[in-house]
Amino acid sequence: MTIATPLSSDVDLFSDETLADPYPQYKALRDLGPAVHLSRHGLWFISRYDQVRSALGDWETFSSGQGIGLNPGFNEAWASALINMDPPAQTEQRKLFTDRLSPRALRPVAESIDQRAEELVDDLVARRTFDAVTDLAQDLPVHVIMDLIGWPQEGRDQLLDMAAGWFDSSGPVCPRTAAAVPKVEALMGFLAEVVTKENLVPGGFGWTMIEAHKAGRIPVEGAIGLLAGYVVAAFDTTISAISSGMWLFARHPEQWDLLRADPSLVPSAFNEIVRVESPIQVFSRVTTRDVDLGEGVVIPSGARVLHSYGAANRDERHFPDPDRFDVTRNPVDHLAFGYGNHGCAGQGLARLEVHAVLKALTARVQRIELTGEPVRALNNITRGFRTLPVRVS
Repeated sequence: MTIATPLSSDVDLFSDETLADPYPQYKALRDLGPAVHLSRHGLWFISRYDQVRSALGDWETFSSGQGIGLNPGFNEAWASALINMDPPAQTEQRKLFTDRLSPRALRPVAESIDQRAEELVDDLVARRTFDAVTDLAQDLPVHVIMDLIGWPQEGRDQLLDMAAGWFDSSGPVCPRTAAAVPKVEALMGFLAEVVTKENLVPGGFGWTMIEAHKAGRIPVEGAIGLLAGYVVAAFDTTISAISSGMWLFARHPEQWDLLRADPSLVPSAFNEIVRVESPIQVFSRVTTRDVDLGEGVVIPSGARVLHSYGAANRDERHFPDPDRFDVTRNPVDHLAFGYGNHGCAGQGLARLEVHAVLKALTARVQRIELTGEPVRALNNITRGFRTLPVRVS
């Protein structure tokens, strides 16, 4: 096959300025073509909805087997993690996730999640002003997920910072990536100690990992990787969705009025929140053959490809008026949780938690207002806030 001259851009998607507001750059890259070569980082970037969805559904062409990180250190350190595998090895280990996170398996915890959300919101409404990240968004993921894992009470607070470091450490070689490495090393050491000492409550997901390791189904590195994947992914998606939702509703009070008037829109609102502000912005894979995407664009075999959920979910070719936040849109085909064999296994739990918070808020809160300037948590992979001061009435 003749390789066409690639469309190229020297934009730095990992600069502070772009991470704070990536959407103008995403649109410019979408308009260039179905894929663009990012010369600064030696990557191909896919940002249109149809091409991203197609790539995510074709693991044989867009392989995760060489790692999803943008630097060799991350991919080598986490080679045994589920996210860095292709079938058939991935299929067996993923079943450990899906069995424990299926709708049927989560049904017994749904009521307790609703109750905790109601108690939490009651407390925050009484306070009137609070930080929507640390006081609201972090509460359910830390406690619910840790209980499901069977994690001891000790050490729970440390995991949030370490989890954020995991995503940052998968970025390209740059100061932000390097600064995250000590956090990830601490996370690996922490998880390894927990697995080795079997310091988990029997019956939880973590104990399932230990039993699978003892039975020879997965190596110890695999148990640690699965545990890390459960912790990291579940934290970031849920915390980002809740805090981004608060930010969006503070900026669009008319949408909050719609949701309060019709709480049955909560599932639709959730889908719209994660479409507009996708918790995971990008991941990468490696091509196993030349890929012709049309318009004269051919990605060569062996290329590192960055596919962007955040850009695809704002693609005007698929979503009309994509930058508009509309809780009645119900974009059930959004790509915020990925697609295909690496679609987020924990998305059912994230939905339960965010739905519970939104339902509790609509029943108690008339208005959400910002009381200060929000601070973004700049991260190579994820999108969210560090602080989000709000007032509710």
